[in-house]
Amino acid sequence: MRPGRRGRTSHAGLNAWPGYVDALSTLLMVVTFVLLVFVLGQAFLSVALNRREHVLDRLQVQAAELTRMLALERGLTKDLRGNLAVLTEQHNKDTAAATALGNQLAAAQAAAVHANELDQTAEEKVSSLNDQLSALNAQLTAISQALDVSKKDVMERDAKIADLGNRLNIALADKVEQLKRYRSEFFGRLRDVLKDQKGVQIVGDRFVFQSEVLFPVGSADLTPQGVAEIRTLAKTFRQVSSQIPADVPWILRVDGHADRQPIHTAFPSNWELSSARAITVVKLLIAEGVDPKHLAATGFADYQPLSQGTSVADFARNRRIEFRLTDR
Repeated sequence: MRPGRRGRTSHAGLNAWPGYVDALSTLLMVVTFVLLVFVLGQAFLSVALNRREHVLDRLQVQAAELTRMLALERGLTKDLRGNLAVLTEQHNKDTAAATALGNQLAAAQAAAVHANELDQTAEEKVSSLNDQLSALNAQLTAISQALDVSKKDVMERDAKIADLGNRLNIALADKVEQLKRYRSEFFGRLRDVLKDQKGVQIVGDRFVFQSEVLFPVGSADLTPQGVAEIRTLAKTFRQVSSQIPADVPWILRVDGHADRQPIHTAFPSNWELSSARAITVVKLLIAEGVDPKHLAATGFADYQPLSQGTSVADFARNRRIEFRLTDR
């Protein structure tokens, strides 16, 4: 090769190096910007979660106050209704007495009209009856006024109780709606984690594992794969449950189901098998840090089938473990 050509090749190799440096600098700036955006997003998310927790705390305090006020109003209403019954009974007695005295006065007046002369005793009796009638009328007026006031108070109390009941129902409905949001978040995360897992699906408000994914046939001992699946579920569930407010009553129910084929193992029937499988899953969830106060294990044997068929696929579909996040 000639000397002039060699010099040009060496010079071109040296000129390429600044371009690489510029590319690496640009890449570093992009990575730094992405990290900055991620940190800011985390900060904004933390602020939003704190605000939501403050709002939920205020709702809890309001619900407790509404419950206390409702109990107080019901007690007062009960007392007023008792007083109203007493006043009504007294009013009826006084009305009957006034009617009797009116009849007596009418009879005395009729006798006085038809008699030619009234002696002093008859006049005094009529005067006494008139006085008694006036006094009874005054009592009836006072009782009627008190009765009207009591009825008005009862109506106001009933209106307040109805309003408190509506507000309490709204607060409870809000708690149920919160649980629905957390259930959707829980199932959404599980769907993302286990989306490629065969034999795992969401059916309505239930997360369903086919039994073969977790257990050997006729056994309540988890396979290594089953242990891994339940640990994944427990990790996701701990993340979601840590965000659920303490005043929201919820529970994760683990339901064991079997097919209707008779079993020939250590278990007497499908009842024992389905219950034992649910209990095994619950125990592993507890071991993985899930609060046992929010767990329940139930066995349904073969009495809640998803399919009524008798094929191998139908039997396999009915053998399952279901997870339900529901209110307690």
